Amino acid sequence: MIIAITGTPGTGKTDLAAELRARGYEVIDLNEHIRKNGLLEEKDEARDTYSVDMDALDLSLEEWRNSGTVIIEGHFSHCMGCDAIIVLRCHPDILAERLQGRNYSSDKVRENVQAEVLDVILCESVEADVPVFELDSSRDSATVLADKAEEIIKGNIDKYRPGNIDWTEDLEKWF
Repeated sequence: MIIAITGTPGTGKTDLAAELRARGYEVIDLNEHIRKNGLLEEKDEARDTYSVDMDALDLSLEEWRNSGTVIIEGHFSHCMGCDAIIVLRCHPDILAERLQGRNYSSDKVRENVQAEVLDVILCESVEADVPVFELDSSRDSATVLADKAEEIIKGNIDKYRPGNIDWTEDLEKWF
């Protein structure tokens, strides 16, 4: 079973993945995997991001498809062939603080916060036609998020179904 952990940059994917790895799960850092396997393409200077050959990336994950529970963590892990998706969500103001702390440009902060407010990653995930769950990482530690992710992995899923997190009250502030 492949489980994707995804979300807007800054929502806590890497911290959650590290905690799950510490608990013994096989976790693939998608960004590291992309770099290690030479899958980066041209850089979009305006957006300060790189293109990735998504088909080649999906094929490069083939070796893990039948090896028990494997977690792939990354901003677009939900675009890979996976069996379930956990979307991390973060309140827009907290997300903006986190991204500013990473020295993101104001344009890049705004773009990512707008994506979070509009549920972009969640909507893309739902389109994958596999079970999707969402966790609010605004205030929870990686330990608490890992406990919740383990509940999902074990099948205790009802309280994590999409639709419980809504940032639309912040729409006017960020648009």
